[in-house]
Amino acid sequence: MHLTRRLDWAVLTSPMVLFLLLFLGFPTIVDLVYSVSAVDFQTLHQPEFAGLENYWAVIRDDAFWQAAWFSFRFALITAALECFLGLGLAIFLAPLLERHGWLLAILMLPMMVAPALVGLMYRLILHEFVGPVPHYLWLWFQNSPAFLSGGNAFWTVVVVETLQWTPFALLLFTVAYRAIPSEVREASALDGARGLKQLWSIDLPLMAPTIVIALLIRFIDGFRVFDNIYVLVGSGPGGSTASLSIYIYETFFKDGAIGKAVAASVVLFVTSFAVLFALNRYARRDG
Repeated sequence: MHLTRRLDWAVLTSPMVLFLLLFLGFPTIVDLVYSVSAVDFQTLHQPEFAGLENYWAVIRDDAFWQAAWFSFRFALITAALECFLGLGLAIFLAPLLERHGWLLAILMLPMMVAPALVGLMYRLILHEFVGPVPHYLWLWFQNSPAFLSGGNAFWTVVVVETLQWTPFALLLFTVAYRAIPSEVREASALDGARGLKQLWSIDLPLMAPTIVIALLIRFIDGFRVFDNIYVLVGSGPGGSTASLSIYIYETFFKDGAIGKAVAASVVLFVTSFAVLFALNRYARRDG
């Protein structure tokens, strides 16, 4: 009986295992080989073993650490803003969304647009010379900040990212808020917990696992951000808005340092995997 159950599990999971081996296993092996090889576009098919030189080059590169600091800061701030705004909207709009559920679909529309198109749209809107926002700010106040300059670009991309992905947090928190049993709220109301006290003592503790998971998901997504920032401002003056993904892209295609770029991507992959592992550990402990 036990052997039969194991065979059944093997048969059921074999398609997923084959998929992972084919689409993830082979590229991962190639990346690991290239990350320890001296390789460029001319020697792509004949890499020479170079040990850990590529990783050492990445670690010694100030641009890598600048990109890592940008990615960490960007991911932390955007994740916090998105979850704070999403949680507030989920609780504030709960009565309205309960009566008119179709409104939630409209609020999800920013998520439907490709991030690259969002970056292009805001590049046109905020452009210093042709953008409508600077135009009207000059028209009304005779002054307008340079949204895409080196000093303001970071906060511009933070706002753009937050506006696009707050609906994701809103969706998660709306589902979590609705999942709280009405009996719990009624019992807490009988005990005198109403309004903010009920929110702080009942609702937020029950929603805590969802809040943590949403923070981690948005942190990971923000940490590996590429397309909207690259289209909006590129790597910025002196690499001021270069995320790790942009650093890897430019190292690969502009500098032709394939081994170094792949080594940096392995570092990014290991970091993301560590965060996912921590998320999985938390979910198991919560379960």
